[in-house]
Amino acid sequence: MLMEPIPSVDELTGLIIETVRRNGFREDVYIRPSFYKSTRAIGVKLHGLQHELYILSLPFGDYVDTTVGIKVGTVSWRRTSDTSIPSRAKIVGSYVNPAFSKTEAMLNGFDEALVLTEDGHASEGSAENLFIVRDGTLITPPIMDDILEGITRAGLIELARDLGITVVERSIDRSELYIADEVFMCGTGAQLSPVVEVDHRVVGGGKVGPITGRLKDRYFDIVRGKVPEYCHWVTPVYTK
Repeated sequence: MLMEPIPSVDELTGLIIETVRRNGFREDVYIRPSFYKSTRAIGVKLHGLQHELYILSLPFGDYVDTTVGIKVGTVSWRRTSDTSIPSRAKIVGSYVNPAFSKTEAMLNGFDEALVLTEDGHASEGSAENLFIVRDGTLITPPIMDDILEGITRAGLIELARDLGITVVERSIDRSELYIADEVFMCGTGAQLSPVVEVDHRVVGGGKVGPITGRLKDRYFDIVRGKVPEYCHWVTPVYTK
């Protein structure tokens, strides 16, 4: 679909809803709208090129385990810095970095990667934002630690504060995950995935922690339209 100019948020929302509706989905689906440069030309630039839109939707189960928890391993690859490729944006080319990270982690026997910044702080998973719990406080890396400004991350911060949980955005050392009471990751595909082991070290009691469990249960109820006060999170696809 040739787009000029880029549609508004409301227009794009309408196109996404129509895509899901035409496919007749009545289950959990993954949706990926993407703009790409479509001009048939060779050269390295972004300006002066046409762009088009595609919207992908397909049935989607758990990207990683959201029930019993996952095992995470620190990888040798470092998160791309803002001065290289802006990590706060979903730029397709930047996913080579998390692809290397995920493959290394899985080949080393883990379910998911823990990726560090160039200065050694915990940034995120291969495609998930990171949270830890210490002494009842929910902690997540700040935007300046080269994380994606994730929608799920923002929603969980809002939800946690509504539940009376203190949320702090600050840098996290790798070793701090080893002594955290709870760890979890989140994202559009990952949803909310508890972490039960980091670098072969058990997190908490090796099972889903109380704050993680509370947030997870509430999150899934909200995104399935079961909590009226969070209707601003969801958009109906069908009217009946």
